Amino acid sequence: MRITFLGLGIMGGPMARHLGAAGHDVTVYNRTAAKAEAWVAAHGGRAAPSPAAAADGADVVLACVGADADLRAVTLGPDGAFAAMAPGSLFIDHTTVSAAIARELAEAGAARDLHVLDAPVSGGQAGAENGQLTIMCGGTAEAFAAAEPVMQAYAKRIGHMGPAGSGQLTKMVNQLCIAGVLQGLAEGLAFGARAGLDLAQVVDVISKGAAQSWQMDNRAATMADGKFDFGFAVDWMRKDLGLALDEARRLGVTLPVGALVDQFYGDVQAMGGGRQDTSSLIRRLGR
Repeated sequence: MRITFLGLGIMGGPMARHLGAAGHDVTVYNRTAAKAEAWVAAHGGRAAPSPAAAADGADVVLACVGADADLRAVTLGPDGAFAAMAPGSLFIDHTTVSAAIARELAEAGAARDLHVLDAPVSGGQAGAENGQLTIMCGGTAEAFAAAEPVMQAYAKRIGHMGPAGSGQLTKMVNQLCIAGVLQGLAEGLAFGARAGLDLAQVVDVISKGAAQSWQMDNRAATMADGKFDFGFAVDWMRKDLGLALDEARRLGVTLPVGALVDQFYGDVQAMGGGRQDTSSLIRRLGR
């Protein structure tokens, strides 16, 4: 298929690479043109000077950019992709954004006879590199059916969660759950260290019981060692938690733990840890 990918960050770049490796004809666009040229030099395909130029003639356009404003710019802006996309073509958004803009793009796409899917991902940089992402999708059944075979190039689990916006809402649930688990893990490890326990031995034992989690399996050792220069950045988690807290206010839902952990991440940012992995929560506790 003729595929366009907009946004070549630490998530988008590997996803686009997997699409090329699957045999698709890939065109890329990145706001920093040098990054797009470097991607083409490494993986083939071609780079385009604007989202519209990249989307012209594409069967499928995918995006993984920064936030609502960035997504709106590459889709509906003066050089946005939507104006260049042919009727019947497919747009898949892998950016984590608000449910409101997901619905806005679905409506704008429908007016142009485009299939639009909001499809945020979980799994971090390692999941993108290894083609093992979990993808939460919102949109019509037709859009999901068209998108699923494309996304299988870099996914281990793909779910259709409901109408437009449902993928983004599910990602908010995901981030709230992660935040709470990480805070609990940080407190447990800090407590264990202060009590004089061997943290490696503690984790080995409790990870075989009800305390087990992905975060414990993949982050406990590095948290204990004070290593955070990898993974999903605190800055990004605060953006995601902000989306969840905004949506919660709209829904009239109280999220006391989510709001508290968001404040704790603000403390980590103030400590200079904005680009560190989300497991750096433990820094607040003296580790």
